Parts: sequence; C-alpha cells; structure tokens
Amino acid sequence: MKNQFRLGVDAGGTFTDFVLVEQDGTIRLFKSPSTPEDGTRAIAAGLAQMSEALDRSVSDIVSNCDLCINGTTVALNALIELKGVKVGLICSAGHEDSIEIRLGHKEEGYRYDASYPSAPQLVPRHLRRPVAGRILADGSEYAPLDEEAVLAAIDYFREQKVESVAISLLWSVSNAAHEQRVKALVEQHLPGVFVCSGSEVYPQIREYTRTSTTVVNAYLSPVMGRYVNRIDEYFRSLGARSPVRYYQSNGGLAIGNVMKERAVNAINSGPASAPQAGLYLAGPFGIDNVITVDMGGTSFDITLAKGGQTNLNRDIDFLRQRIGVPMIHVETLGAGGGSIARLNDFGMLEVGPHSAGANPGPACYGKGGDQPTVTDANLLLGYLKPDAVLGGSIRLDLPRAQQAIASQVAEPLGISIERAAYGISTLVNLNMANGIRRISIEQGYDPRDFALICAGGATGMHITALAEELGAQQVLVPKFASCLCAFGQVISDVKYNYLASMPMRLLPGCALEELEARFAEMEARGRHNLMLDGFEPEQIHIRRSVEMRYVGQIHECTVELPGTPLQEGTLATVLAAFHQRHEALFTYAEPQNPVELVNLECTVSGLVSKPQLPSLPHNPDAVEDAHDGFRPMLFDDSARWVETPVYAGERLAAGCRIVGPAVIEEATTTVVLRPGWQASLHESGTYHLTRWHAV
Repeated sequence: MKNQFRLGVDAGGTFTDFVLVEQDGTIRLFKSPSTPEDGTRAIAAGLAQMSEALDRSVSDIVSNCDLCINGTTVALNALIELKGVKVGLICSAGHEDSIEIRLGHKEEGYRYDASYPSAPQLVPRHLRRPVAGRILADGSEYAPLDEEAVLAAIDYFREQKVESVAISLLWSVSNAAHEQRVKALVEQHLPGVFVCSGSEVYPQIREYTRTSTTVVNAYLSPVMGRYVNRIDEYFRSLGARSPVRYYQSNGGLAIGNVMKERAVNAINSGPASAPQAGLYLAGPFGIDNVITVDMGGTSFDITLAKGGQTNLNRDIDFLRQRIGVPMIHVETLGAGGGSIARLNDFGMLEVGPHSAGANPGPACYGKGGDQPTVTDANLLLGYLKPDAVLGGSIRLDLPRAQQAIASQVAEPLGISIERAAYGISTLVNLNMANGIRRISIEQGYDPRDFALICAGGATGMHITALAEELGAQQVLVPKFASCLCAFGQVISDVKYNYLASMPMRLLPGCALEELEARFAEMEARGRHNLMLDGFEPEQIHIRRSVEMRYVGQIHECTVELPGTPLQEGTLATVLAAFHQRHEALFTYAEPQNPVELVNLECTVSGLVSKPQLPSLPHNPDAVEDAHDGFRPMLFDDSARWVETPVYAGERLAAGCRIVGPAVIEEATTTVVLRPGWQASLHESGTYHLTRWHAV
C-alpha cells in the first residue's frame, strides 16, 4: 500500500459492506443499507460512519486511499429483474431465432417438461433484424455485406427508440470486417446509442453463445454505465487521487471505462471476490485449496479455489441466459438466515428458497413476520443469544420464534418444537452441503481436500455441521467474516481477459508457432493496457489456457498451459495435461485418440500490493477473561440440552484455544463449535477450526 488507506465497497441487495484497511493492517468494518436507486447514498452513509470512527473528514479519508474498489450487484439485479434497456439485434440472415432456439437446450431437471416456460428474451422478435452477407470459417468472404439491410434495421431501431444495439454475424471470430462495418454504420446513424459486437465481447467459436453474450452485454451496459458515471463523479468530488476500480466476474479489477463497455463482466461482481479473500486468509496456514461459503439473509454463495487458482466457468447458463465470458464459478442457493421453513403439499418439511428478507424478516425480528425461518431455528436452538440486538436496532424475540415454529412446523408434524427447530437447521445444512458438492465433486474435486472458509454473518452457526457432512477437516473463520467479499476486493489484482478461437488438431508438426504468435499478440495488448494503468513490467503476470477436446466431441475441457513458449517439445506436456483434466472431470481418458484445440484465453494481471493482515498479541490465557458464561444449546435431535460455554471474541488473543461444544460471539458473526471441534485464534485474526476427537 502506497497511501494510508485502501477501501473496499461491496454493494449488495440489502446491505452495502465497507472494509477500510490501514497500512498497519488494521481492518475496520462498516455497513449501511443499500440504495439501489442511487448507490452513492449508501456509500455516503458508510463513509460518514468511517469519518465518525476515525475523527477525520470524508474527503481526507478518500484522498488518502491508494485504491477505492467497488463491487456491485447493479448488473446482476438488472438481469434478475429484467430491467435492462431496450435492445436491437443485427444478425446474419436466417439466424434471427438462435437465441430463442437455444440449441434446443433446456435446463437440467426440465429437459422433458413440456410445461416448463421458455427463457425470457432480452430482444423481442421484431427487434432481431437479419442482414445478408456471409463470412466463411476460413475468414474468406462468401457474400458481401448488405449495407441497405443494415441501414433499414437502423431506421427501424430509431423508430422503436432502441437504446442499445448488439451485432452478431457468423464467423466474425475468423474475420470481423462485416461486424466492424455494421458497428460503424450504427454509430454514425444512431449517435448516443450503445453498440457492441460479438467479435469484441466474446471472440470465440459458438454462434449461439457469442450472440447471447453480446445481447446480455448490450442489455446491461447502459445501466452499468449510468451507475459507474455516478460513482466515479462522486469519488472525484471527494478528492480521490486514482480512478475507482470495479470488481469483475473474472476475479479482477477494472476501471470504470472498461465496465461501461463490458457490463457482462460485472454480473457476479460481488461474490466473485470471495475466493481471493479465502486464499489470502489461508496463506499463513499453508493452505491453497479452499471452498468459501457465504450465508447471508437470503442466499448462500459457494466458490472454490484449487492449488491457489480460482475456479472459472465459461459458456454457462446464468439466469437462463447463455454467457460465454470467464466468470468465477459461484454456486448460489436460496439458503440464508431468512429462508422460510414450511410443509409442502405432501406434508414434508422444506427450507427455502423463499426468504422472509429484511422486511418483514424472520419472526424473531418482531417486524411483522410470522413465518418460521432458519434464524428463528438458530435462536431456539441457543446458537443466537436471546434478546441480542442485530444491526443496532433489531432485538431478537425468542417467544415469537417459538410460536412460529410451533404453529407451522412442530404441531402439524406432531413433534416437539426442539425437534422441529433442529430439523430446520439440519435440512438447510443438507441443502448447503449439496450445493458444495455441485461445485466440488461434480467438477472433479474432493471436498475433503479443501479447507472451508467461513464468510457472511450467518455461516458461522452452520460451518462445523457443514464440515462434518462433507468430511472437511479444517475450517477458517476470519473475525471480519461478514464483510469477507469487500475484503477480497482490496487484495485483488487488476485483470484483463483476452479470448480467441484457433481450431487446430494437435498432431506432430502442427502450427504451434502460429498459436504462440496469437498468444503473444494478446499478451502485448494486456501489457499495454496495464502500463497505461500505471503498472511496471515486473508487476505484470500472465496466464495462458486453452479449450481442448477429443476429435468428434461437442464440449471442451479447459487446460492451463505452461509459462514457457509453445514449441514442438511442449506438445506432449499439453496433451498429457488435457488427458489428466478429462479424466478428473469424466473419470476416463483416451490417450490413443486425436485431440483438437478450439479456443484460447490469455489472462494478463497487474499485481496490486496486498495490505498486511493484523497481528494480534499472543496471550493464550485470555480465554478465561473472554468467557461470558453458559447458554443451553441443542446439537442433535435427542432434546438433550447442553450447557455450552460462550466466549466474547473481542477479548480473545492469539494463541487462545477453545474446545467445543462452545460459541464464540464476534461483533458481526457467531461461531458455533459442535462437540468434537476446537478453535485456535491465529495472530492474523482468523480462527482455525479442527476436529480434536471423533464424536
């Protein structure tokens, strides 16, 4: 860090989280209610809290930040709520309906369900305008572009008051000349209208994926642009010395001008920073395989990093829209503290995905909610302190929680209220564990080889139960778990992803020099952009990867390439890496079969200096001072209450060891240690949870 502070702002749907890191490693947490209509209002409220806490003016704090970083759900919420702009699509004649046909694909679980509704279309049929002209796979022009059809489409878009135009023509990845000409005509005749092309947004093979990605980008970019303009102007007015950085779905930072053009890269902006934070926190423990789990009020987000590298997805369906650009793989479930427990039509207990949200919230909030939730169950089980005050204004009401669970779960099932509460807790744990399996086992990873990283205010009450269900042996819980994603932003690097297509059979004598030249061209662009951002050559890091498949297959595997130049001697290494990855994903490999390369990706990162983690004083005897009495708790369905010791986290020091069953209460999170678990507080401010004997 060059200056005194670094600021991370994670604008969520309900709360905006702030992490202010000082040069000496001090980490300060702040929260304010989100204001989706104008994000600067929530930021102003958070900055006001910082000003009061530090007794310094807001402008003084901001002007002394070397980086101000913003993660936002603006693009995500616009896609969820279908509140993007009016988009027109110019496409190759005969391909107007590819985004609606969707390759004949239906989501898993609905493939044979004729009643399952069609995916929402971001571009209605009348705004998909075909143009003649054809580029072939080898890049040659088969038929010239029909510019009259392009002009006719532009006239229609003007009449329809289109706000954004997406362009996607066949084989533009081999020759972008037609798309470039269409874009020039649109910019000339529709000034002020946003325009983007497939060869720019997603320059890789797969016409449907490229078209859909380009449409999503056109749908969201004007919305994102307005947000970025407001945030940038606000921070400039406060004296920010460097441009605001925005968090991308690929796990890196970018300046506002990039985000205004590529809003599709901001869809997972918030939770995408979690694996970076998880890896950083795990560093002092020598751990580089982490699964980060974040349980908030409404959702449960899961991310994975293996061998120190985050897990990226490409060519996926997100909110029923196909998106090709690299995104941190985030598995999201409707499993949060506000998830509602109910009996379904068969009389069986279900938890989620519907949530009580913040208003009216769980029954125990006393704000009018009368449906039992996970938070109500945790309160009844003793994990939460009765009469505790959340967020400075919400006092938990145990009788209301008991009444909701009794009337809507326990009495209809004919069981005790304690068993009903434990059933709610167990069921949400199983739902979350299954989500973790989807991001690990189904992707070829064994969760037993990973440490769980606890994020979010509610996760700590479930984390040891999740670890037991998955067989995980280690859990890390930072003191600032509830703002982990905002912390992940302040330690992340600036990152640019470059994509290309280069179909090639990987046989002896293949044109690896052409492949090397293509990578070198992408890397040069990345270096140039990062040096414009102020990075020195030694701060620039490059990663290469390719998508490969056996000849005749439909889907590809992503394979990391060595950092050495590609030449004849490296071919065997690349093929061996592909066979190994294919076996990890699909349990088999076919080394005797020919392999082909399809797509390329180059990631060019500008390495940002990392703030130091705090260094807590060492005092194992502080455990006694931190002991805050006992509270009866339930850890199984036997109705045997256990008098469980409670510890105040703020009074613990490095070296303190707590043996479960126990509860550690931090300012913004509560950690439940089930029987058989122990927690040791590391000097970095992270609790290291391990099993100490079999239960």
